[in-house]
Amino acid sequence: MNSNIELAAARLWQAELDGIPCEPVRDLIGTDNVELAYAVQQLNTERRLQEGRRLVGRKIGLTSKVVQQQLGVDQPDFGMLFADMCLADGEDVALGRVLQAKVEAEIALVIEQPLDQGKHTVADIIRATAFALPAIEIVGSRVANWDIKLADTIADNASSGLFVLGSRPVKLDAFDVVGCGMVMERRGDQVSVGMGAACMGNPLLAAVWLADTMARLGQPLQPGDIIMTGALGPMVAAAPGDIFEANIQGLGRVRASFAPAKE
Repeated sequence: MNSNIELAAARLWQAELDGIPCEPVRDLIGTDNVELAYAVQQLNTERRLQEGRRLVGRKIGLTSKVVQQQLGVDQPDFGMLFADMCLADGEDVALGRVLQAKVEAEIALVIEQPLDQGKHTVADIIRATAFALPAIEIVGSRVANWDIKLADTIADNASSGLFVLGSRPVKLDAFDVVGCGMVMERRGDQVSVGMGAACMGNPLLAAVWLADTMARLGQPLQPGDIIMTGALGPMVAAAPGDIFEANIQGLGRVRASFAPAKE
């Protein structure tokens, strides 16, 4: 094991334990060394599994062309989703639970068949998907001031925090995955607008990329896995006491509530 991988993983792990953001890790693993960054992510994934946490799916990040251009990449990234990261619609986000929290509206897919082929098609994803849910991802960064390059965000579990799932499952044929509009409000004020096509042109294409990538890594997606397919519109910073509600056309609504600051 490369000692710099271990040092980078320890830096991010300590930031999470202390609740204090750390310096970026690119000084240890390079700015855009994807292989080393995923090795850091994997080390902390193994730590979480050893703690008894349950892996329940993957998130796809960097699905927006604008964000890819900002980081100088041409493909998305992925992070691990654990059961204790999942909140129900309207469940409070405890104070300090996510460092430097931001929110984005997404389409979540729940898989009912293994995706273990070498190369998948959109048809494979449609056939394997039990249902979709409206979702809000609460992204967070253990890196101070969101000072991230590609390697930093991948190493930091793709800047994962928590995710909120809606309560009403919808079959894929019941709404327009690409054409659906999304509006997210903060206490009634519109803060983010987008649509399905904002996620790599089609959220199902993002899912194809993930299925191919996980199969290649020998960790294929399994029945019951949740896929957070990527943002439908711009990210919005969250503060204590904020309440966000995302409405996705044909899919429904979902709400993320942040506990107020203590007096």
